[in-house]
Amino acid sequence: MSQGIDVTVAAITERSGRFLMVEEQVAGQAVINQPAGHLEPGESLVEAVIRETLEETAWALEPEAVTGIYLWQTPDQSRSFLRVAFAGQCRGHDAERELDTGIIAAHWLSRDEIHAQAMRLRSPMVMRCIDDYLAGIRYPLDCLTQIDTTSPLQALSAAG
Repeated sequence: MSQGIDVTVAAITERSGRFLMVEEQVAGQAVINQPAGHLEPGESLVEAVIRETLEETAWALEPEAVTGIYLWQTPDQSRSFLRVAFAGQCRGHDAERELDTGIIAAHWLSRDEIHAQAMRLRSPMVMRCIDDYLAGIRYPLDCLTQIDTTSPLQALSAAG
């Protein structure tokens, strides 16, 4: 039984036909994923994808669009993940920056190279996000709304 939904973000960034991917250690296995991670308290979805991309790859991401919102449940249905995937451009790289714990390396891989490692993908969302990006799916960033919890209206709604 699921204990809630993990809200995550992922960055889809392409350069010369290659996608920025991370190789990371998860439960003792090296897996392939987009730069991705969990939303932190008080953070917007856009802030989260910028932070996660920098922490996991040392690349500065400039989000340009949403490519999709994906809901995936683990096969045993013990966890559910709601992923918001962002298309964007990397604008700078800090080669001296230490990557997040668990990240083995960042790689630029073609779609074929990623597909060839299908058994190593962290989840089915990885390939789906890339294929949706390649299909040209884009939604404007303003389709996401961050509700201001300090507004009087929000305070009344929370109290009642």
